[in-house]
Amino acid sequence: MLSRTADNLFWMGRSVERPENTARMLDVTYRNAMLPSATEHSNEWIATLNVGGDVDAFFDKHPLASARNVIEYMALDPTNPSSIYTSLENARENARATRGTITSEMWESINDTWLEMRSHTWEKIETRGLSRFFDWVKERSHVFRGVADGTMLRDDSYL
Repeated sequence: MLSRTADNLFWMGRSVERPENTARMLDVTYRNAMLPSATEHSNEWIATLNVGGDVDAFFDKHPLASARNVIEYMALDPTNPSSIYTSLENARENARATRGTITSEMWESINDTWLEMRSHTWEKIETRGLSRFFDWVKERSHVFRGVADGTMLRDDSYL
């Protein structure tokens, strides 16, 4: 039982961390793609896919590595195991499995993030602005880490 709880806690933390890193990477690539020397279908989007090891899986679904295709795949695609969407779903499931171990504030933070993530669509993100979405993902990761640090019991196991 202890090893299952430890495993769930590890993957919960990892699954909160991954979306933040993916959001940072996509935001930087998106901003670089807007530079005058960049083109819509330049190699920077393929490089972004390479970082996550997603090139082959991406091209199985999409013929072209355009900004929209890559961002949708890496942020919103529920079939991509490393997408922001899937990572947050995994974080919630691992948190749910260890609900008795984590604080109620940690659960609420992850659950609220997941519920809001489910409402994001490409159209909604594009209307509000891509950078605003990426900032939201990073903020939710920071909120979770802050809640975890601020509400965890400070006993021998904390050290």
